[in-house]
Parts: sequence; structure tokens; C-alpha cells
Amino acid sequence: MNRLQALFAKRPKNLLSIYYTAGYPHLNSTLSIAQLLEEAGVDFIEIGFPYSDPVADGPIIQSSSNQALENGMRLKVLFHQLQDLRAQVQIPVVLMGYLNVVLQYGIERFCERCQALGVDACIIPDLPLEVYKRDYENLFKSYNISFICLISPTTTEARIREIDQLESVFIYMVSSAATTGKDLNLGDQTAAYFNRIAQMNLKHPLIVGFGISNRESFQMACHYASGAIVGSAFVKSLQGLEITEHGSLSREGQEQLNSFIKEIKG
Repeated sequence: MNRLQALFAKRPKNLLSIYYTAGYPHLNSTLSIAQLLEEAGVDFIEIGFPYSDPVADGPIIQSSSNQALENGMRLKVLFHQLQDLRAQVQIPVVLMGYLNVVLQYGIERFCERCQALGVDACIIPDLPLEVYKRDYENLFKSYNISFICLISPTTTEARIREIDQLESVFIYMVSSAATTGKDLNLGDQTAAYFNRIAQMNLKHPLIVGFGISNRESFQMACHYASGAIVGSAFVKSLQGLEITEHGSLSREGQEQLNSFIKEIKG
């Protein structure tokens, strides 16, 4: 049982995950932010490795990715930064990024490094399901890296059930057809979508992402799923925080981060 499986077995509801971009706002802030998020009570984290041409990211995360790239963040640099990950962070860690970056690094090399560093799962939203199953599923399994798939309001029931048959830990339920950063619409259409998925009685737990930005949207997501991921709202909160030359947040910045998490989670 890996860390994510153990987490879902212990706490099947009201899980909070935070997404942030590696190398933002400072090149060396990646690991220190992970530590602070764990201390603040986040259940698992999603670290994005930046890419210049994303397909699902809204302007806030795109801007953070561009800044991270300017700061010098690359996948090789991220893996070097995560050398001491498991000496300092115990909660599950998911890496999120785009296929071209992984292909350039080498997919087996990517899986090997993830396993060696204690990364629990990855999300590669532009890797087609058919290609994953045909070319890479056995590779990810051999390195015990869970591959997380996304579903959206336009995903067919047949495709959702196909995803549910994969050996994964959870399904990432995108809240809308929009990019990241749009506020979650709490109206009837969203509720109908969430209800439709809930009534399918999938074997994998669901984690909602896109548009989760405050306690109200977090609680709504948790009503229908096991938890939610906050991304753009957290990345935006990092803007303007005082960062030391070593990438650590100032005491004031730490207090702001803690307040942000408490406001979401309660």
C-alpha cells in the first residue's frame, strides 16, 4: 500500500490537496513550500513542473510556470531539489506536468526517478488514455507510480468506466470544461454533473479540481467526492510573499500560508 492508498484508507473524506508550481515564486522554494503545506495540515500535494505551452492551465498558473522557467526550473532541477523529499515531507506527493517534458527527459527515466525520490503518483493530462494503456501502463506499474486520469463534464460514461478499471489511486474530476482558475459554478448544472458521477458508484475515490478557491467550493466538492485540489488560488496567494535567497518563506509569509489553508479547510 503506497502513501496515497494509506491516506484514502485512513481518511476517505474531506481531503485537501494543494497544487503549486515547482520553482515559483523562487527557484529554490519548492521543497520549503511542501514542508510548510504539510505543517499547515494539507493532506497531499501536487507539484507542477512547468511547461511553456500548457493545454489546461489558466492565466495564473501559466504565469507561475513562465516565471519558474525564467528562474531556471527544469525537470532535472526539480528532481535534484527533491533529493531530500522523504527526509522532510511525509504526506503523499503527486507530480503534474505535460507529456513533451517527460518525453524529453525519458519516460522510464522519469518513472525511475519518481520511485527513487518517493513520488507517489503523476498526472500527465495530455497523455491519451489509449497511448498510456498501450505503451506505458506496465512501465508505470513496474515502478509503482500511480497514473492519475482526468474526467470532465464531457467525458462519456464508457470512458469513465474504462478509467475506473485502471490500477490507480483516485480519479481527478475536473469541475468544468474551463481552464484552471475559473471560480467553481455552484449552480444546478455543476450539481447535476457531480450527482451523475456519484451515481456511477465508481470503485476509485474522486478528487475535484479546477475552481476550488474557498471554503464554500471546497465543502461542496467534498460533499460529492473524497476531497478537492486548490491550485490557482494558492499560487496567486504566493505572489508578493517575502522569500529568502534560499527559497524559504519569511515568518510573515508562513503565517499567510497557514491562514490560507485554515480558511479553506476550517
